[in-house]
Amino acid sequence: MANVVVVGAQWGDEGKGKIVDWLSEQADVVVRFQGGHNAGHTLVVDGKVYKLSLLPSGVVRPDKLSVIGNGVVVDPWHLVQEIASLREAGVAISPANLRVADNATLILPLHRELDHFRETSGAGLKIGTTKRGIGPAYEDKVGRRAIRVVDLADRSMLEAKIERLLAHHNALRRGLGIGEVDGGQLLAELLAVAPEVLPYAERVWALLDSERRAGRRILFEGAQGALLDIDHGTYPFVTSSNIVAAQAATGSGIGPKALGTGIGLAKAYTTRVGGGPFPTELTDAVGERLGERGHEFGTVTGRKRRCGWFDAVLVRQVVRTCGVDGIALTKIDVLDGFDTLKVCTAYRLDGQVIDHLPAGQAEQARVEPIYEEIEGWSASSAGARSWADLPAQAVKYVRLIEEKVGAPVTLVSTSPERRDTILVQNPFEG
Repeated sequence: MANVVVVGAQWGDEGKGKIVDWLSEQADVVVRFQGGHNAGHTLVVDGKVYKLSLLPSGVVRPDKLSVIGNGVVVDPWHLVQEIASLREAGVAISPANLRVADNATLILPLHRELDHFRETSGAGLKIGTTKRGIGPAYEDKVGRRAIRVVDLADRSMLEAKIERLLAHHNALRRGLGIGEVDGGQLLAELLAVAPEVLPYAERVWALLDSERRAGRRILFEGAQGALLDIDHGTYPFVTSSNIVAAQAATGSGIGPKALGTGIGLAKAYTTRVGGGPFPTELTDAVGERLGERGHEFGTVTGRKRRCGWFDAVLVRQVVRTCGVDGIALTKIDVLDGFDTLKVCTAYRLDGQVIDHLPAGQAEQARVEPIYEEIEGWSASSAGARSWADLPAQAVKYVRLIEEKVGAPVTLVSTSPERRDTILVQNPFEG
């Protein structure tokens, strides 16, 4: 059976929640493979809104297995809170339909405190993080001093790991002028939350191998967008994990041959939250109009998103680094009523035309977009569910994007509602 990997092809906020939820109707298992609870997903199902930030988007479907892979950093208190919130909204969640990798790294209060200090102290580079501790948790993972889900089941090991962790963090906090962490208090907090987390703990690598061998369809769900990838994004204004499609294998413990079709999600325009380069950013009335029509505010933080024209250079680069087989284009209805639209097809850097985003931070800041203009449309595309429902000029816009990014558009989303989706080619049959 075919599996599908969904990744954001821009800087995140591309509408992955809805598309993954839509695709999950055909899947048996939905897997989150990287990131933390910093990437919000909003689902609208029959007029009811669900806001997720850690749980896989497929969790709102009662007959699906949702999995949080080892590539995710898990805040155990947020996990418990998000489960409770969804239960209150009528979603049934239990170990029967949700599993968490036992080797996933935990986000601790000290990670949140360090993240907040770095972003607000006035010292050093401001990345624009959500201050939820994601970066510091990944640092401890790579530094081989992290506390993982499985450690919650072994008090003696947990005590030893806390001691080792604090040998690093308390020295760091002393240097920053922050009060030291009380190891006994941290131990008590972790032991208190452990009974609520451990029932979900699972050898995810073994579970997914079993599901794959049984012929079940697996949908791999990335968080954020590939332009925030720690290696392939606009470094250093990136997240602390790999987001490209290959991470679906590493972050879940499944072999790369099992990943299947790659789908890249992209808005019909471009947005970004936080600092960093944004070649097509619009700071004029057009940018304001895109933000207002698209309701461009972060699901997790409420921060206003920066808006600009569609950047085919960046999406084309993601198509290559992620092995994208098809594009899921979202929010095309936001462009209704624009007389003229622009698509960035190349950059000018120091007088030279280039077809890629350079790796250097200084060069990224200097690139200038080269646009191709296309006539807009006045008719509404909102709620369209077939090509025949789209304005003819909107179809031409989609074809232009296909040509410039080097990948076919396989899905078009025309509203936040689950059913308002045009299927061009089923990724599970590709």
